[in-house]
Amino acid sequence: MRTIYNLLIVMAVAILIASCSSASKDKATQLTELQQQQKEIAEKIKKLEGEVQPVGTPAKAVKSKDVAITELKAAPFNYLLQTQGGVEAEQNVLLSSKTPGIVTQVFVREGQQVSQGQVLAQVDNNLILKGIEELKGSLELANTVYERQKSLWDQKIGTEIQFLTAKNNKESLEKRLATMNEQNEMSRIKSPIEGTVEEVIAKAGENTAPGMPAFRVIGSNNLKVVARVSEAYISQIKSGNSARVEFMDQGSGFDGRVSFVGKNIDPLSRPFTVEVPVPAGSAARPNMSTTLKIIFNTVPSALSVPVNVVQTINDQKIVYVVEDNSGQLVARRRVVEVGGIFSNQAEIKSGLKAGDKVITFGYQGLNDGESVKI
Repeated sequence: MRTIYNLLIVMAVAILIASCSSASKDKATQLTELQQQQKEIAEKIKKLEGEVQPVGTPAKAVKSKDVAITELKAAPFNYLLQTQGGVEAEQNVLLSSKTPGIVTQVFVREGQQVSQGQVLAQVDNNLILKGIEELKGSLELANTVYERQKSLWDQKIGTEIQFLTAKNNKESLEKRLATMNEQNEMSRIKSPIEGTVEEVIAKAGENTAPGMPAFRVIGSNNLKVVARVSEAYISQIKSGNSARVEFMDQGSGFDGRVSFVGKNIDPLSRPFTVEVPVPAGSAARPNMSTTLKIIFNTVPSALSVPVNVVQTINDQKIVYVVEDNSGQLVARRRVVEVGGIFSNQAEIKSGLKAGDKVITFGYQGLNDGESVKI
């Protein structure tokens, strides 16, 4: 400040001398010259004030940006494939009648649980029942004749041909009755599995025939998740790979393993099929949508960071770390090579090392060398 005061005194003396020597000048000209000199002096004072810091004035504090960090540690890292899939039933049966005719009764409704062998509907069997009743009457007579002929033959009475004829008539009627009973059973539409009635297509009074859909029954057990995977992974996905299944509608899921990897590749869209069994007791239902994550490779020891802290600047992958610069914490930019991504974690193949303190909060807008505070 003393230098500034001395400069002011010198300038004031110079102005006084100039004013005295210019007494002969008119006042307007003198005023203009003095105003110009005043402006020049003010600019010089401002410049000197910026260059000279008064004694005892503390240095201006450097503002540090608040950040949070994570210290890198090596750990196993999983490579995975994520795709969409759906729950399917191993037993998904479309039933039809074994004999043509009119449906007389439907015994179940959609959503009903049924057991194996349970009758779902009845096809008109009046003629069959009448035939069975006639055969029963004929068989009763044939049994009586046979028993009498057998008794006589045992006593050596009558001819052998009479005994054999009676026996043949009885056995023939028994076979015909068994056939009629089997035909009667065929007039009943039965569930071959235990499960749930998914569709009731048959209606009482309508005609039905073999091959005409009548019911759809889905097994309650043996569910599986089926997904279609790009052929790019055909050499990486194997039976036994660990998998995570998440249900889109419920937010829950289960851990399992790949049980089947298809060998056939679709010639149009180029995917192949993978399957993961659904464990017993799961909340899965047929046709539910799922997200399937298959782990096809594991790096035993790798460095990883949250994927959101990796920034792209000038086509380079950038991560900021904290370093100590002569007692002051500063942010340092690191160019990294990113590998796979799993559970929002990115594997770092190069550019970082174990022990580095990666900035995980406050990294937006940072500059290399900027002061930070943890």
